[in-house]
This record gives sequence, C-alpha cells and structure tokens, in this order.
Amino acid sequence: MKVEVERQPGFVSKLQIELPPEEVEKEWDAIANSFARFAKIPGYRPGKAPRTVIDKRFRKEIQDELTKKLVSKSYHEAIAQEQLRVASLTNIEEIQFGEDKSMRFRATVVTAPEFELPDYKNIPVQLPETKVSDAEVDAALERLRDQSADFVDVPARELQMGDFAVIDFEGSVDTRPISEIAPQASKNLQGGTKFWLHLAADNFLPKFCEQLIGQKTGETRLVIVEFPAVFPVKELAGKKADYAVTLREIKEKVLPQIDDALAAKLVPDKTLADLRQMIEHDIEHAKQHDVERAKEAQILKYLHERIQFELPPALLQNETRRALAELVQRNRERGVTDEMLKEKEKELIDGAAGLAATRLKTNFILHRIAERENIQVKKEDVDLRIKQEAARYDISPEKMRKELQQKDALDDVAEQILVGKTLDFLKANVSIGPAEESTVKEEKP
Repeated sequence: MKVEVERQPGFVSKLQIELPPEEVEKEWDAIANSFARFAKIPGYRPGKAPRTVIDKRFRKEIQDELTKKLVSKSYHEAIAQEQLRVASLTNIEEIQFGEDKSMRFRATVVTAPEFELPDYKNIPVQLPETKVSDAEVDAALERLRDQSADFVDVPARELQMGDFAVIDFEGSVDTRPISEIAPQASKNLQGGTKFWLHLAADNFLPKFCEQLIGQKTGETRLVIVEFPAVFPVKELAGKKADYAVTLREIKEKVLPQIDDALAAKLVPDKTLADLRQMIEHDIEHAKQHDVERAKEAQILKYLHERIQFELPPALLQNETRRALAELVQRNRERGVTDEMLKEKEKELIDGAAGLAATRLKTNFILHRIAERENIQVKKEDVDLRIKQEAARYDISPEKMRKELQQKDALDDVAEQILVGKTLDFLKANVSIGPAEESTVKEEKP
C-alpha cells in the first residue's frame, strides 16, 4: 500500500492512499463470486453465469461493497504505517478505481498535538478528612427535623416575621396587570392564589414581606414593590409595582423532637441510634466520593500545569459549540429565558470556550497516558456500560445499544470508558500527603 502524507497548518494532514491491484482484485473476486452464487440472470442457471457477465451486470454493487470493505481497513493500516496520532477523521473523498484494478482515495484527518509527558506516577495529592464528626451527624439530623416539620394554623393573631403566610395576590404597574406587561415573567412575579410565603427579611420581592407584618386573616393590603434598575425582567426594571395581597391563612412551623418517634417516622422500625448510624454511613460514603473528586481535580491540575501545547483549531471550535449547547440547555432547565441568554451571549461563549479548551487538553493528555500504559477499552467494557445505562433508564440493553448506534454515539461511550480507566490508573498511583482539615469542626462539650 502506498501512502503520501501532506501536512497542513492547524494539525491537518491529507493522506493519499493507493492500494495495489492484486489486493483489490483479490477482494473484487471474493465479492463477485458471492454475487455469482445468488444472482438470477436470464439465460443462466443460478451460480452458472460467467464472471464477465457478473462483473458487467453488478459492477456498481461490487464497487460499493468493495469500497465499504477496503476503505476503512486500508485507512487504519495507513494511519498505523505512518504512525499518525489521529484525533479526528474529517473526510474521505475522491475514491477512484484504476483500469489496472488499483484503488485510491484521499483522507483528511486532524492529528493530535505532540508534547512530552511529565512523571505522572506518584502525583502528590492532599485529601480531605473522611472521619465523620458528631457535629456533622447533628447538622444532618437537624435538616431532617426541619423537613419533617408540621405547619399549624395560627388564627388568633396577626402576621409576624417567621410565619408562613398563605396569600392571594396580583401585581400591576400603572394599573396594568404584570401578566400583560411581562407575560414571559415568572408567575410568582405576576401573582397567584394560595401562594405560600415564608416571611423573612430579603425573601421574595424587595420589602414585600416587611409590608405584611401585622396583617390579619381575611385582610387585603396594598404592597408597593420598587424593582431595581438592573432586573432580569426588562419590562419591570426600575418600575414601581402595586400588589393587592389578601391573607388567607397564617401557618406556624412546628419542629418535632429529635427522638425515637422522629426516627421511626423517617425510617420505619428504626430508633434514633439506628438513624444516627445510617446518617453517619451516608456522610462517610459522600466523603469517599469527595476524596475521589479531590484526587481527580489535583491530578488534572498537576498535569495541566506541566504540559503546554497548542490545540487543533477545528477540534476546539467543535468542542466549543458542544459546550455552548450544554450551557444553554443547563440554563434553560434552571428557568433562564432565551432573552436573558441573549443578553449573556458573550459571557456564555467565553465560558464555553474555556470549558472546551480544558476538556480537549485533558483528553489529549489522558489519551497519551493510556497509550503509554497500554490501557484499552474491550468489548466487554462497552457491553457493561450499555447494560448499566439501560438499567438507569429502565430499558433493555438492546434498545439502549440501538439508540446509541442511531446517534452514532458508541465511540463516545468507548471514549468515556478510556478516560475513566486512565483516571482510575492515575488515582491508584498518587502520592498522598497530609489530610486537609475538615470544614466542620467537632464541637467541644
């Protein structure tokens, strides 16, 4: 096989690949013979048509099948022959068959940047403390206690800070309902019925809660809200709004005692001691995850600081597009409107570019370490990951595989597994220094 490599700027290489006639002819004969066995041609019994007839009648089909078989095979052989580290195959084009049965085609690839790896074994890391303190268990119990609180009616007094008010309210600006002025704004800005509001300083809208102090059940008050000049909803920025607020109910939050009864309510048939033990186990498990994340973060920081290279522009552009799409989707899920996203366009693009550069650099480094350490992804690894993902979405592994194939995402799965295996290798070979102090201190008696 003859291979010519033309290196271009931006880590782009063009490969002219030519296969010798004997190799092409051998494969052509095998495919043509397969057609001959099953072809139905008038005037000939099945399997008895001469090869010249088969070659002429099915020339296009044989060439298509030949192309599928030989292009992929010869492309990978050419990459190995030229010892190219290909990061992305951009295009395969100009597939031609010569009169002498030779075949040639052109492949355009983006190659990985060249760089030297530092000593990546025994990377020094400092890990957070994994011991669980009584104070941490107490704090978790307090959160569970808060989640188990009851809300009781308080009909005999006026509204005060700390209460939960159940209100009907409607906002307007210059006598026009906010729902008309800013239809895209949150419903909570426009108004609502049976709306639960915790009365606390700086909660909800500016100075809203403070103006409800002393209100009685059934009473309607006019609450005036001045929106700041810089406000996410443009139609309301710098405006003064009037809210007609009717108090329907006053609720008081009553916390339960931390005892066996609370434990049994949260986890049937368990005592407070059992609950504390379960909480301690959960916190310990979470801290172990923190340890793994800390290892990973410090390993990548160490490698990024010691390895510098230019990123292929085409790959960086593609990764930036993907990162931007992720950021936009994440913000939309948080309730950020398209108008607000448009206002933050430059900020989002800059953030996506930074994220993309970090991701791309990390992948190049980890791939080079995987190559050095002969870390590979086996078929069983991919099968297991597909099975795990299928269980996560409660579908069959066969359906999950089919969906991944339709999205052309099986290579992405293998990529994730390779990166994960390489990180696991690095984490297993760190040098652990003194533990970081826990942010939660043990309370002294």
